[in-house]
Amino acid sequence: MIGASGQLGSDLLATLAGLDAVGVDHAMVDIERPAEIAAMLAHHKPSLVVNTAAYHNVERCETHAERAFAVNAVAVDSLATLCEAAEIALAHISTDYVFDGAHSIPYTESDRPAPINVYGISKYAGELALTARTERHFLFRTSGLYGVRGSSTKGYTFAERMREQARAGKPLRVVDDITCTPSYTLDVARTIRAVLETGRFGTYHVTNAGSCTWYDFAVEVLSASGIDAPIERTTSDAFPAFARRPRYSVLAHDALARAGVPLPPDWRLGLHDYLQATR
Repeated sequence: MIGASGQLGSDLLATLAGLDAVGVDHAMVDIERPAEIAAMLAHHKPSLVVNTAAYHNVERCETHAERAFAVNAVAVDSLATLCEAAEIALAHISTDYVFDGAHSIPYTESDRPAPINVYGISKYAGELALTARTERHFLFRTSGLYGVRGSSTKGYTFAERMREQARAGKPLRVVDDITCTPSYTLDVARTIRAVLETGRFGTYHVTNAGSCTWYDFAVEVLSASGIDAPIERTTSDAFPAFARRPRYSVLAHDALARAGVPLPPDWRLGLHDYLQATR
């Protein structure tokens, strides 16, 4: 597994324990260097490679587009080419940000992507490279990931920040005009393993069930944590940013249903499990 030290990668590696899974991080293998990837494949001789590595700081992608495409697209193209040549299956993680947010109903796996920021464009380019280079692929799109390990770019999760600010008596203002599905990485990892075990290649949306705005999520975080603090609703316009965000990026789980894979639990249950794990 590439990117094994990240939020999702760490939970996925633990979930795959018992299957002779081996994890590598950036310090061990640079995904941007095809020779290092080729050497890793030759050494470990895997039947499947899982790639969770990504350049995913959405704001920095806008000002460092070359870097975003190098990691999220060009490196994926090289990885997929090498895996195909060695007859190795490849599972790759993508994002709800490949969609523009113009829908009012959940996006299905067959809906046409139309990303609106550099991060989303680079991830979609990676998807195109993956599907063009190898038929032996699993493409997993997910959304709003948070896990016990915390974000590699921020060092904390949204839920952690809400709790800390509330306990410190700081004012909380949270956007109520962006709807998605915040997803607990352990739930996502368990579902990904279930899909991998089916052996059915294809594109899958893997998020917790249901949807909410970030305001709804913040309210549930404080309620489940037993914290009584006011939260002010606001809009994304109150937080100027380089990158545009999809206003609605809920993902449907049609492919999971077709594969007979149980859907992940509701986002509230995922949040409660995360809060239990971080007490």
